[in-house]
Amino acid sequence: MSLTAHAGPASRLITPSNHTLVLIDFQAQMAFATQSIDGLSLRNNTALVSRAAAGFQVPTLLTTVAARSFSGPMFDEVTDAFPRHELIDRSTMNCWEDENVIRAINAIGQPRVVLAGLWTSVCIVGPALSALEQGFEVCVLTDACGDVTTEAHERAVARMVQAGAQPMTSLQYLLELQRDWGRAETYELTTGIARQLAGAYGVGIAYANAMFGATEG
Repeated sequence: MSLTAHAGPASRLITPSNHTLVLIDFQAQMAFATQSIDGLSLRNNTALVSRAAAGFQVPTLLTTVAARSFSGPMFDEVTDAFPRHELIDRSTMNCWEDENVIRAINAIGQPRVVLAGLWTSVCIVGPALSALEQGFEVCVLTDACGDVTTEAHERAVARMVQAGAQPMTSLQYLLELQRDWGRAETYELTTGIARQLAGAYGVGIAYANAMFGATEG
């Protein structure tokens, strides 16, 4: 069969307006026991995702579990990016079982959700499997998640992928939101986040911009 290619993106690619980002339980007590990723990388990737979503005006939910009695406040990297966002506190480990979260999901009305948070095997697996079963498309930002062991994190990611979730990285999320360096209105936003938070790639962007004014990824 002969196929004809045409210039255009796949419908499964992330755009600022085709998904809801749900940031789950980025809290002190959860982070203390996280061992599958070092704390610096976790907070760095959390900041990258939060600033990208805020800058591209992605519909975003912030949810915590037992914030006053057990888990503590949400990371500053999240709340600084969304200073006017309500934090939806829950008793349920699975945020998809919380009526306030579901009301917010339904009010936004997107059929795709992107998840990140702590811990992968509990608070990310729960909503991922629940949303998939209800017909939502699910992406998981795996390097903006963490668990009590590497084994727990990896088995959780494998379980979600086998159920149909799509794994992504934090940098992939940022660059997929931009996707075209010709989009001048968000070029400085994207490269600015990358310079500060994208490791060696950000260093390369900073060098290229300084030396050549380059706009290539």
